[in-house]
Amino acid sequence: MKFLKIFKKITIVFLILFSSSCLSEQKKESYIVFAKAKDAVTLDPADIIESESSAVSQNIFETLVRYKDEKTEVEPALAESWSTSKDGKVWIFKIRKNIKFHDGTLCNAKAVKFCYDRQFNKKNPYRYPTSKFEYWNMFFGNVKSIDVIDPLTISFTLSEADPTFLSNMALFTMGVVSPTAIKTYGRNVFKNPVGTGPFKFGVWLQNEKILLKSNPEYWGGEPKIKKLIFKPVPDNSVRLLELENDYVSGIDGINPDDIPRIEKNKDLKILSQAGMNVGYLAMNNEKPPFDNKKVRLAITYAINKEAMVKAFFAGGKIGMSAKNLLSPTVWGYNDDIQPHKYNKEKAKQLIKESKVDLSKTFELWTLPISRPYMPHPYKIAESIQSDLRDIGIKTKIVSYEWGTYFSKVSKGEHDMCLLGWIGDNGDPDNFLYTLLASRNTKKGSASNYAFYKSSEMDMYLDEAKRVLDKEDRTKLYMKAQEVFHKDAPFVPLFHSMQLVGFRKNVYGYKLHPIGAKIFKNVYVE
Repeated sequence: MKFLKIFKKITIVFLILFSSSCLSEQKKESYIVFAKAKDAVTLDPADIIESESSAVSQNIFETLVRYKDEKTEVEPALAESWSTSKDGKVWIFKIRKNIKFHDGTLCNAKAVKFCYDRQFNKKNPYRYPTSKFEYWNMFFGNVKSIDVIDPLTISFTLSEADPTFLSNMALFTMGVVSPTAIKTYGRNVFKNPVGTGPFKFGVWLQNEKILLKSNPEYWGGEPKIKKLIFKPVPDNSVRLLELENDYVSGIDGINPDDIPRIEKNKDLKILSQAGMNVGYLAMNNEKPPFDNKKVRLAITYAINKEAMVKAFFAGGKIGMSAKNLLSPTVWGYNDDIQPHKYNKEKAKQLIKESKVDLSKTFELWTLPISRPYMPHPYKIAESIQSDLRDIGIKTKIVSYEWGTYFSKVSKGEHDMCLLGWIGDNGDPDNFLYTLLASRNTKKGSASNYAFYKSSEMDMYLDEAKRVLDKEDRTKLYMKAQEVFHKDAPFVPLFHSMQLVGFRKNVYGYKLHPIGAKIFKNVYVE
């Protein structure tokens, strides 16, 4: 009996110690599985144009400056400090000492120049036919030279002062890539990413998972989780089921109708924040009848946005109808604009006045996945199709795989397409110049998917890029929004809240206005 009691005590002590050891090991090897709508297209930051890829890349790569937590103001990152000349044309960045890429090589001024030269220099040997570098073309066209001043100092000389330059330097496309990786992998660097960030690349099984591992030598301190897995799950409902069953730790792309279901579940939590975004219908202004302003205005009046907000945004709780392309959360928003309210009779009258031939069926392209600004893309397309049918415009709904969709709309192959924009830096230029400038209509790398060209619009947008005073810039953006309202090249549809769901035991995640998904401070209890 005495022996049994002693044996029991030893067993209990052993089990406690073993359990503690397991818990310690589990904590040591803690990981996060985050389910999102689609797999990445590329992990070369210079060539990223969409959020499914940037969600991953921003955990691998770092920029010289970055956005503060929950704000669009910039702070030091790879560069510990910066300065600019009095005329605003020269920017100098001082890089931190002893920063290493994941391959062990040093990140210094020479490495940063090598990385950015790929985008800047059109004769660079590491530019390939597949290299588009669209963000560089949109935001850094006035860079005249990139120069190494000393091993830890680099300068950028601009052709003219640019009030957006510093905030643009924090864009995800400015993530610094290891020169050794660029040289080693060549055109395959997009699937072999090597940066300086809190997580190292592990493996990419396409359409299954991307595995990242914590970087123990990260200058900002090792992440609290050992592994970060991004898992593509295209269907919103399936994604939520995986969260409920603890197969994944977090999700984005939540169906508005599922919000109460998450809130009632004691094991789950939902994070929300006003989104810096817009969902829109782009009409290809280069194709008849969308080259006719009266037809574009008719389509704008024909679409019942309020009905769609009620149907697809939880009765309007997590979204609102849009009257401008600029998000209301961004400074410079013109609230004096009077919306083109739903008016079927006015739309019919404009069609009649246009005298266009509407005998053919037009293609209405819709996204293959849900986005924050477009939670039910196919149903939204069906709703628009019905509204347009009422004014005599026949449409056929078309969709393509995510990467193909972007490629084809950038070439202007669509008649009309549903898309949207999530702000990158909190500056009106990021919305208005990107989506409306004539310079951004180059086939194959366009971001102005309406292929809208207006000398009046360009005048305001170009001037706002040169003016340094914020008040003067605001006036110019107000005027630009008036021109947009008059010409109606797009139909602005919705602005939405951004939503993310997690298991209750996941802590440290912060929503960001630009929609970045950063996991360096996330941990599991």
